[in-house]
Amino acid sequence: MSQRKSAQLLQQLVFVGPMALFFVLIMVIPFLLGLYYSMTNWDGVSENIRWLGLGNYVHIFRDDPDFRNAFWFTVRFTVCGVILTNLIGFFLAYALTKPLRTRNALRTVFFMPNMIGGLLLGFIWQFIFVRGFSAVGEATGLSFFKLPWLGDGPTAFWGTVIVFVWQYAGYLMVIYISSLNNVPHALIESAQIDGASRRQILRHIVVPLIMPAVTVCLFLAISWSFKVFELNLALTKGGPFKSTESVALDIYNEAFTNNRLGLGTAKAMIFFVVVAIITSIQVRLTKKKEVEM
Repeated sequence: MSQRKSAQLLQQLVFVGPMALFFVLIMVIPFLLGLYYSMTNWDGVSENIRWLGLGNYVHIFRDDPDFRNAFWFTVRFTVCGVILTNLIGFFLAYALTKPLRTRNALRTVFFMPNMIGGLLLGFIWQFIFVRGFSAVGEATGLSFFKLPWLGDGPTAFWGTVIVFVWQYAGYLMVIYISSLNNVPHALIESAQIDGASRRQILRHIVVPLIMPAVTVCLFLAISWSFKVFELNLALTKGGPFKSTESVALDIYNEAFTNNRLGLGTAKAMIFFVVVAIITSIQVRLTKKKEVEM
C-alpha cells in the first residue's frame, strides 16, 4: 500500500471511524436486538426467552384490536396535525416577513411553545382544558368552553391536535421564514409590475420557490405526529377507553405496563416500517416539485 493511500485510510479512520463506531453501537446493534426480541416472548425482566418466530406479528394483525385502533387514531391525528401545523406555520411566516414593527417579538412568542417539553406542555394544557375552559364557560356561557374536552373521544382528539399544532407551528414558521427571505424580491416586483395579484404571486412564484422548505417541514411534521407520545400521555393517557391512544403509547403500555416487551417490540418494528415508507414517499413526491432559482 502506498504512503498516500495509507495517509487517506488513517484520515478516514480518525475522522469517520468514531462516528461510524457510535452509529453501530447506538443505532445498528439496538435495532438488530429489537428485531430479535420482536420474535420472542421476552417480558423484559426474566432470563427465560422463548423463540416465537413470526408469532407476535401474526397476533398483532389477527388478534390485537387495540393496536389497530391506536394506528387509526395515529393516522387521523397525523393527517390533521401535518396539514394544520404546516398551514399555520406558513401563514405565520408569510405575515411575519412583512415590514411589521413587532415581527421579531411575535416570532419569539410563536416559537416559545416549542421550547417547552411535551410532557410539561401536556400537563399545562390539561389544566387549561379542565379548569380554565370550564371557568371561561361559566363566565361567558359559551358552549364551546363547556365541552368535555378530555372526557370524550372526539373532543379529546381535537384537544390533542390543538396542543400539537400550538407547540410545533412556531418551529415550522422559522423554517418557512428562512425560505421566504431567500425568494428574490426582484422576481416578485416584476410579477407585480406585470399585474399579478397577491394570490397569483403566492401560488405561482412563492410556493414553488420554497418547496425545499415544504419538503423539510412535511417530513418533520409527519415524524412528530406519528411519534406523538408525551402529549398523549399527559393529556389523556389514551382515554377515555383507549379512544385517543397513539401507537407510541400503545407500544409503551404493551412493553412496560403489560410486561410483554417482545410483543411491544414487534409493534415498534411494524410502526418503523410504516413510518419509513410514508416519509420516503413524501420526500420523493415533494422533491420532484422543487424548482431551482
